Amino acid sequence: MKFIPRTLDDTLSPYTGLTRESWLEAGRYLLEGIFQNIPEHTHPVVMPRKETEITYPHLNAPEEVQRTQRTAEVFEGLTRSFFIAAPMIQNIPDLKICGYSMAEYYKEHVLRVCTKGDELYVGTYEDQQEITGHMDPFRTFQQTVETCALVICLWVSREQIWNTYTREQKDVIAAFLQGYAHANTVPQNWRLFNMLDMAFLHMEGYPIQKDIMRDHAQAILNYYAGDGWYRDGHSFDYYSCWAFNVYAPIWNLWYGYENEPWLAEQFEEHSNRLMETYGNFFDRDGWTNMWGRSNIYRNAATSAFDGNLMLRNSSADPGLARRISSGSLMQFLSREDFLYKGVPTLGFYGQFSPLVQGYSCAESPFWLGKAFLCLHLPADHPFWTAKENNGAWDRLGEREVKTTCLDGPALCFSNHQASGETILRTGKVVKAPGDIHGMWNYSKLCYNTKYPWESSPCPEVEAQQYVLKDLTTGTFSRANVTFWHGQRDGMGKQSEILYRRQFFDYSLEKECHWIQAINLADFAVPYGIFRADKLRLHRCPVELTLGAYGFPDNKTEILEKSCEDARAVILKGKDSQGMEKQLAMTICGGWKDLKIVHSRGTNPDSEHSLIVYAITDRKKQYGYEPYILLSQVLTKESHEDFTDEELFPLQQVHYTDPEGCGGYGPVELVMKDGSVKRIVYEGIEGNLQL
Repeated sequence: MKFIPRTLDDTLSPYTGLTRESWLEAGRYLLEGIFQNIPEHTHPVVMPRKETEITYPHLNAPEEVQRTQRTAEVFEGLTRSFFIAAPMIQNIPDLKICGYSMAEYYKEHVLRVCTKGDELYVGTYEDQQEITGHMDPFRTFQQTVETCALVICLWVSREQIWNTYTREQKDVIAAFLQGYAHANTVPQNWRLFNMLDMAFLHMEGYPIQKDIMRDHAQAILNYYAGDGWYRDGHSFDYYSCWAFNVYAPIWNLWYGYENEPWLAEQFEEHSNRLMETYGNFFDRDGWTNMWGRSNIYRNAATSAFDGNLMLRNSSADPGLARRISSGSLMQFLSREDFLYKGVPTLGFYGQFSPLVQGYSCAESPFWLGKAFLCLHLPADHPFWTAKENNGAWDRLGEREVKTTCLDGPALCFSNHQASGETILRTGKVVKAPGDIHGMWNYSKLCYNTKYPWESSPCPEVEAQQYVLKDLTTGTFSRANVTFWHGQRDGMGKQSEILYRRQFFDYSLEKECHWIQAINLADFAVPYGIFRADKLRLHRCPVELTLGAYGFPDNKTEILEKSCEDARAVILKGKDSQGMEKQLAMTICGGWKDLKIVHSRGTNPDSEHSLIVYAITDRKKQYGYEPYILLSQVLTKESHEDFTDEELFPLQQVHYTDPEGCGGYGPVELVMKDGSVKRIVYEGIEGNLQL
């Protein structure tokens, strides 16, 4: 059953209607879903499991591995559900769910998982080494992640839980935390888990090794790439927002401001820099884009606003922050397919295995509970009292597009007032040639808030990706590496044209100039993105396809139109929730045909889907054939027809070379709206970034 808020205030919240009381209702809704699956007060938060092949505990693993994973699952279920429960307990100390006192349940179970000899004991770091037989000092365990959630929630519910423990009980919990706080960690966002464990212990008067703390903090600082974003491992994704930009502000409060003021100042400055553009990352409805790994955490991405509001010198707009947080909350909780037996599915909307990683379990989606940390802000905080506003969306004209381009994290996101959608274009992507899941998460040409990415419907086609087929060997290649160049015009000045390069099956074992590639050049139009990409091929003959977004197929109407040499296929239909959808793909140069592939089980919104795709080939090993591929994909959330000018916006193309193939020199696109787009591929070689 979907969540329906009972308390609404259209005056304070003209966009969503949601208030602080609405959020408390939502927290109760999620906790009721959890605790209906707990038969006794003594039972842990271990939830029904719909998916059993990918996630842990892995059923085919050796028994000792399964035992360790079951222990990790118990701890993950407790601490991540605590993200929701802790602020609820803080606000409603006597809260009862399904007959259980929430304060009593979490107080008891937190102590049990930390107490040696208890059947729910999850083991210290040192115990895990002994249990697994791995004394390697560089070994890490999932429990480190969850200890950080634990200390945050103990802080949020301090008066109701932590302060009610005896000194002896606090000592048990502190001793349990010490190993995870100081032992080895993963060299990316995990360092923050150790930092908060140590900061909590220090705050409570327990000894810590400050040199280890300082080493972690300087490393975190050096992951910073600019514009508020941190690099996580190699990638950029929401971990920059729901980890770096939440945990670093908390660390400032607990430890940094007092003990490491220079570092704290840097973390505060970075968070404020994120706030300058982060509101534009969401769409007009406040929806979160499906992008990067761990998409099962969904609206946890909005917790970066709460992180910023904890700072001494916060710059977040509270009315915009609440509008986006509430919009993203309802993006998921308002859907009938969001829950499985009361628990958020392992998917983005309903169950969707292609996006699930093996490090997750049935309880992992409770990470979305980080969005509920905003409830620790008091009722008179501006986050709750400011009137909702919609930021840049309120200032955009009817057909205007606002494009934000961040070179540091290689993110370009455009807000399309005509459709209300936000489209994300990314770069600095490196995935192994066989990592198809990584390519879905990071290597799509575009990510659209209203058209979540689709997995492979067939070997020949991918949504929003090029697929290259070697006609000699019959093998297929996908772009696994994306270099970033950024926006510029033909004279090297800032422009609306975004340049990137993608390599197919890129490998460090090969010399890069021998790898098939394509230069990407694209720009925003009112309802989508127009592409003018240039082939950079070495091995031919090949066949090339390019898919549009995956389209939910629930009795879709398929239309075709043409204008001179250009052709368009238009889809009109509804998503699984009955909302109107429309997509059009146009080809107008370099392509030979438009086709459609039907699929099942590859779309996160709908069981059935289809993808419009363009197809062409290049037959000669060496020969001066057309290089430029012109196409566009348009979308809107209604069945109102696209105009002919929207479907066929190109008036003329001026090539530099006399053959008109686009092999060299600027390419000028004269658009029917009177604008001219001058695209120059030469020169991007000198500023390709990873």
